[in-house]
Amino acid sequence: MFDYLIVGCGFSGAVSARLLAEEGKKVLVVDKRNHIGGNSYDYYDKKGILVHKYGPHIFHTNSKKVWEFLSRFTKWYLYQHKVLSYVDGKLVPMPINVDTVNELYGTNYTSDTIIDFFDKVRNKNIEVNNAKDMVITKVGEELYKKFFEGYTKKQWGIMPEELEKEVTARIPIRTNRDDRYFTNVYQGLPLYGYTNMFENMLEHENIHIMLNSDYRFIKNEISYKNLIYTGCADEFFDYKFGKLPYRSINFEFETLNEECYQRVGTINYPNDYDFTRITEFKHLTGQKSLSTTIVREYSSAEGEPYYPVPRKENEKLYLKYKKESEALENVYFLGRLGQYRYMNMDVVVDEAIKLVDRIKEKN
Repeated sequence: MFDYLIVGCGFSGAVSARLLAEEGKKVLVVDKRNHIGGNSYDYYDKKGILVHKYGPHIFHTNSKKVWEFLSRFTKWYLYQHKVLSYVDGKLVPMPINVDTVNELYGTNYTSDTIIDFFDKVRNKNIEVNNAKDMVITKVGEELYKKFFEGYTKKQWGIMPEELEKEVTARIPIRTNRDDRYFTNVYQGLPLYGYTNMFENMLEHENIHIMLNSDYRFIKNEISYKNLIYTGCADEFFDYKFGKLPYRSINFEFETLNEECYQRVGTINYPNDYDFTRITEFKHLTGQKSLSTTIVREYSSAEGEPYYPVPRKENEKLYLKYKKESEALENVYFLGRLGQYRYMNMDVVVDEAIKLVDRIKEKN
């Protein structure tokens, strides 16, 4: 008899498993994949380059609580991510900052005068109802088309005006020359990789792990008191209200016999090619090698679910499943898929910590 059956061995499952195990609870974690770590799983390829199987994962947070919790299981490579965007045949900083504008238009704006430029180009007179409106009110129609329209269409498979405004609300516009993609207090990657961090987190006498195990086929074979589910909410309920839409990604890895492929960790391609971006892993990990590995990302409607699609009708459908889940005894839904929310890793960790705190209070 296990106190908790946890479905999924990504951040949600692993964090809640560790915290419950430390409370003396017997925990079984099951995952249908053949590895731990969920979408954060990384491994060394044939050339010894540490790569992220499911695309680049850069950890960043303002939460000291979250950072200190994870720091129990890893040391950090203190990396600050930089992104360029390939626009009009030029590689320019992303998010848009003073240098982006100057390089595109051959201007000489400074941090003091760039506000005049944005005031001139942005549309202040529209009501913000969707992702397109959100960008236009910040940078205007032209920069929206150069940086956001094509990228968003590729990533989500629909036009920005069909997406909720929150999709682009999180993209900053800089009035200085700061070219870091994130400005959080804590930024970095686990020094020896995410997989190593997960191994340390799950190393506890009260935690048992079953890989290559689909919850649906084993749930009646295992005795447990409580369930934490981090898979797709609609799948749990056999799609009784219909399927929730997710976006997937196809990854194309390439190892090259050259020391460096591109200037920064990631380059976005909003208007050219079928892929959305190229990431070179050595920038992220700080490894030194005469070879390098890159990954191109192609968004897709089919395949492994990665992102909930933020639209009003999808949220409405999800709320039906949420109501259904709240009627269940001792069953908890966690994570991007379980909560149908587009969350960064730190928020996922925080949600898991909060859930275990609520369970402790309840008991």
